[in-house]
Amino acid sequence: MKKKKSILLLAMVIFIGLTFSSCVSRKKFMPYQEIENLQPESPKSFETVFQPDDMLLIVVSAEDQEIAEPYNVYGTVVSSGVGVGQRQQHTYLVDDEGYIEFPVLGRIHVAGKTKAQLADFLKKGISRDIKNPIINIRITNYKVTVHGEVNRAGVHTIGSERITLPEALALSGDMTIYGNRQKVLVMREENGIRKSSYVDITNADFMNSDFYYLKQNDIVFVEQNNVRKNSAAVGPNISTMFSAISLLVSIITLGIRINN
Repeated sequence: MKKKKSILLLAMVIFIGLTFSSCVSRKKFMPYQEIENLQPESPKSFETVFQPDDMLLIVVSAEDQEIAEPYNVYGTVVSSGVGVGQRQQHTYLVDDEGYIEFPVLGRIHVAGKTKAQLADFLKKGISRDIKNPIINIRITNYKVTVHGEVNRAGVHTIGSERITLPEALALSGDMTIYGNRQKVLVMREENGIRKSSYVDITNADFMNSDFYYLKQNDIVFVEQNNVRKNSAAVGPNISTMFSAISLLVSIITLGIRINN
């Protein structure tokens, strides 16, 4: 009877240990923890702000499109298939000082402006020649880079010009099991100043962070967790073997003490 009680007690200890280990591991992997405790806030408004090296596609439209032609610059692209020239809308590169060269209006400072602000500025200048012009603006090289412990590292071009950190990770096939979800590094450059921040996506509060929405040219790096670091240091199998041996020794020692 005493031996059965000892075995039962030993089994309970092992079960509790494994359960606790499982809970700890799960906490490290589960995103948006304690989201029910997140203070309700209005979603942060996010507007893209133009910066140097952006490529802008600016299209001016009017009721009489012929009148708007001077404000639309086209290049000619030759099709390799049939050799026929096809017009393509010209894009404007924002230079290092934040300017673009725009037809008729000349050199315009755009860095630091939002789409709405630049559209209003252009509309005022163009309205001298065109009644009620329509201005459409798009960044053609809006991109973010994701690398580190993700399944598909790479540079992602974003057509919507608005992307969140979870969306960028999803585009990269999500993190591997070796990704440290508590230390996701986001790096960006604004007004010539580099800044960075670590984001803990296991804590739902990161949704209120300034780095929840990514900006053009942001770089996301997912660090390795301790399992990967240890495996890299001593080999992928040795670390696991030592852990198993340590657990086995602890169980045997505990069993001997109980029987004694």
